[in-house]
Amino acid sequence: MLDSGYVRKWVLLVLAFLGIFTPAAKAAGPFEQGNVQGTVALGTGSAFNQDYLILGIGAGYYVLDGLLLGARVDGWFGNSPNIYQVTPEVRYVITAVPKVKPYVGVYYSRTFYEDLPDLNALGARAGAYIPLGDRVFLGAGIAYEQLQDCDKSVYRDCSRTYPELSLMFSF
Repeated sequence: MLDSGYVRKWVLLVLAFLGIFTPAAKAAGPFEQGNVQGTVALGTGSAFNQDYLILGIGAGYYVLDGLLLGARVDGWFGNSPNIYQVTPEVRYVITAVPKVKPYVGVYYSRTFYEDLPDLNALGARAGAYIPLGDRVFLGAGIAYEQLQDCDKSVYRDCSRTYPELSLMFSF
């Protein structure tokens, strides 16, 4: 059963994160150099033959038009062991497409398991941002990651492909 204390802590963390940005957005487009991106993620996942609720929060900075350097932190809750993941990434958003904004990216992930060895992974993602408002987008895509130094006797599968949904805010 999911502990409501975990959910409450993550909701407060998301609200605090969003509160550090002012609503005055730059006149430039949301994917242009100098803009900041905030991401909130909510999903489900499976590990060790158990289902988890995944809550994530991330931030990034556009160093060039369309080129984001960012990081995200995810918590997997509702079962044991608790799992936490830190994921720095590089993502490129194709801004020349008029409505939907396709993206591709690569990332490194460090996963921390309660009572198990931590794991590193390398991954890639692709998808698109769909506008919901002037500076709010729904992100939908797919990710593939390969675990490094993976022991198949502990971790049944050392690679995985999964869908991603996120809500992105640009400032």
